[in-house]
Amino acid sequence: MSNSEKKSTTTEVKESGAGLSRRNFIKTGSLAAGFYIVPRHVLGRGFIAPSDKLNIAGIGAGGKGQSDMAEFAKSPKVNIVAMCDVDDRQAVKSRTSFPKANYYKDFRKLLEKEKNNIDAVSVSTPDNTHCIAALMAMEMGKHVYVQKPLTHDIYEARQLTEAAIKYKVVTQMGNQGASGDGVRQMQEWYNAGFIGEAHTIYVWTNRPVWPQGFGKPKQTAPVPAELDWNLWLGPAQWEEYREGFAPFNWRGYWSFGTGALGDMGCHLIDPAFKTVGLGYPSEVECSVAAIYEKMWNASYYPESCPAASTVTLKFPANNKRKEVVMHWMDGGIRPARPEELLPDETMGDDDGSGGVIIEGTKGKMMCGTYGSDPKLLPTASMQTIKIPQTIKRVPEGHYVQWVNACIAGYGNAQLSSSFDYAGPLTEAILMGNLALRSWNIKSADGKSYPGRKKLLWDAKNMKITNFDEANQFVKREYRTGW
Repeated sequence: MSNSEKKSTTTEVKESGAGLSRRNFIKTGSLAAGFYIVPRHVLGRGFIAPSDKLNIAGIGAGGKGQSDMAEFAKSPKVNIVAMCDVDDRQAVKSRTSFPKANYYKDFRKLLEKEKNNIDAVSVSTPDNTHCIAALMAMEMGKHVYVQKPLTHDIYEARQLTEAAIKYKVVTQMGNQGASGDGVRQMQEWYNAGFIGEAHTIYVWTNRPVWPQGFGKPKQTAPVPAELDWNLWLGPAQWEEYREGFAPFNWRGYWSFGTGALGDMGCHLIDPAFKTVGLGYPSEVECSVAAIYEKMWNASYYPESCPAASTVTLKFPANNKRKEVVMHWMDGGIRPARPEELLPDETMGDDDGSGGVIIEGTKGKMMCGTYGSDPKLLPTASMQTIKIPQTIKRVPEGHYVQWVNACIAGYGNAQLSSSFDYAGPLTEAILMGNLALRSWNIKSADGKSYPGRKKLLWDAKNMKITNFDEANQFVKREYRTGW
């Protein structure tokens, strides 16, 4: 909202004598003081009344936060009215792009001071802070868009899933491929029965493409003057700053990030999760690549996400489908090529960076990252298959879909990755991380490693039932004050 619009709205509310907040004024102004809301047709074609604008605050202004706000701002229905970042260096471009937006370092101060000026919040911080920032906004009744993965740990994902219902706010996770045509095409093929009933899924990625698996840097370093390190840590336990933690390589450390699986799982697993109708897993097992610093001397660094890994998740049968097994592979590991794929045909992404294969009782289908370039196998069968579109497309895209849903109000619009869906998806992904983090931890008697067995999951109670030591990774302990 422009300064003139802010002044106008403030004056109108004061003159009405209702003592309304801006948010409530927008909701009720047309009833309490109808002459203040000017219909769109009076303002002219293409002009949107200030009352129809969505005022967004961006938590995280650099990196993905910068691009997220830029995407929202493409909609004429959006005002970027506030933003914050713990690192002033990262916020330069966003502050230049949105000079009228109020700027903060601490998201808690932003939300408190701007609570009457904003309708919605976009959270684009390191994974470590997603939940605590989003939950505070939701408790204030603000709609939220949260980058993937939705949260850092399983308990947090369940919290946000339940909070969306409790506070009746519009939600969306930032896995933009969920609004693409590819996943909808795969759903239509699957619903039409072209591959029969799914039973096995393979998902792979070349991530990590950042340093990972080697442990944290041994040497501490001076904190850059522009960075508030205490705020950057957020709810994570205190530790000294080290070169490489910010602004990007935090992804490779469990204290802050969720590794390759957390980074890309929401993009790659989503097409299969949605197409087959998956939910909470019941079992998980994994294998972790070791770092050989000396011959015959394998090292595992518990503070660091692995350089490469495989994870196998089992999704139990329900009244809609049979049991499904999913195999995740990262660090450049890939499954065997399907026999139906010709020797020179590309498997997954054109550059080989990732992909998904869904195997059914009658056939197979495949796509790249974000559900891109979906294919039935063998690919020659694509020439003869033509079915009508039965699932609505999202031509406006993932960001504007959420914007429109916020303006329409809770329950009045469909979303591609609202928290009722994104929450369980995130939990399944983080279940893989729970297994990875438990890989080299001994049991209480010192005789057992979960890396040598399956972990059995009670989804309702969020608990591993056969190796209690693994449950420490379900819910982390926040630092005092958070």
